[in-house]
Amino acid sequence: MTLAGRWTAALDDLRGKGRYRAFRAPAGIDFTSNDYLGYGPQCQPAVTPDLPRSGMSSRLLRGHHAVWDEVETMAAAWHGAESALMMTSGYAVNEGLISAVAEPGDWVAVDERSHACIIDGLRVARPRKFLFRHNDLNHLEDGLRAEAAKRPEGRELFVVTESLFSMDGDAAPLRETADLCDRYDAHLIVDEAHTTGCVGPRGSGTVDAAGVRGRVLATAHTGGKALGLPGAYVCGSKLLKEFLTNTCRHLIFTTALPAAVGAWWREQIPRVQADDAARRRLHENAAGFRAGLARHGITPGGRDYVVPVIVGQDEPSVRAATELQARGYDVRAIRPPTVPAGTCRLRVSVHADHDPAVLSQLADAIAGVLRP
Repeated sequence: MTLAGRWTAALDDLRGKGRYRAFRAPAGIDFTSNDYLGYGPQCQPAVTPDLPRSGMSSRLLRGHHAVWDEVETMAAAWHGAESALMMTSGYAVNEGLISAVAEPGDWVAVDERSHACIIDGLRVARPRKFLFRHNDLNHLEDGLRAEAAKRPEGRELFVVTESLFSMDGDAAPLRETADLCDRYDAHLIVDEAHTTGCVGPRGSGTVDAAGVRGRVLATAHTGGKALGLPGAYVCGSKLLKEFLTNTCRHLIFTTALPAAVGAWWREQIPRVQADDAARRRLHENAAGFRAGLARHGITPGGRDYVVPVIVGQDEPSVRAATELQARGYDVRAIRPPTVPAGTCRLRVSVHADHDPAVLSQLADAIAGVLRP
């Protein structure tokens, strides 16, 4: 078979399973993006004629500017961390962080529902891996206990999880996970992509809300969701920042974000910190939407503003999403490999700027398209 034939066969297989994907321009009311605070339609970069609008080079060459020192200082203070390190995306932060700190011979426990960038970080680092059942503390402890009993000299243990899981909408038990890490001398890494700006003191995230900042090795935060900004950063110790600056390939070997984007971050962080009103509307909208689904006997997964409605198989999920889109609601079907087979779903992303009446109408529409 030729290479072209192999690709064509793979695409035909995806079509046959109802898993073929193609780009679709935004249309209808946004219930798909992660614009949780509703900043997207109004978020515009600062006018900074004095700052470059291209990164041009790595931060370790000529891509670093003083504005990034300011932004990193602001981000670290926001989260009560010693330091922060800005990178190009949340994917780069997680993959780069994990592949830098974990070595072959180390042991890393990862929640089985973790994002692809976390799994890819493990593929690069090649440590010994332990996938624990989703949010199952007993399974995690089984792995930690067994590994701690035979831990080789000089090898480290890590636990990686997400504060809010993007497709399931549920939260990790962070205090209990931190307790296990303390008990077995493991290092905890938490991806806060879907909680930064939305949860905790001044929106700083679930780690801070849970009071475990001093018990985590690192947290990952992205601007591309609730904050409405390009870029992402990792928070941790000053030593971690120094280590990543010298070893993280995802920082060293890529073009830096433009300094003009840094000015945008400098404006946006204080705005997000002060926007308790948007956070309140976000959680109220989520509760109202979930109540609307409950009136129809629909119990979605998770909690709060990421609302997965499990359908099951691929084709009915796609059909339901298509019908909702035709009615003006931009809701997408989530299918394997993003979620396990047999758990295809409609993923509704609730925003702070959604009209409660429209959310109620969407709940009615979902019930309608799912009715046998």
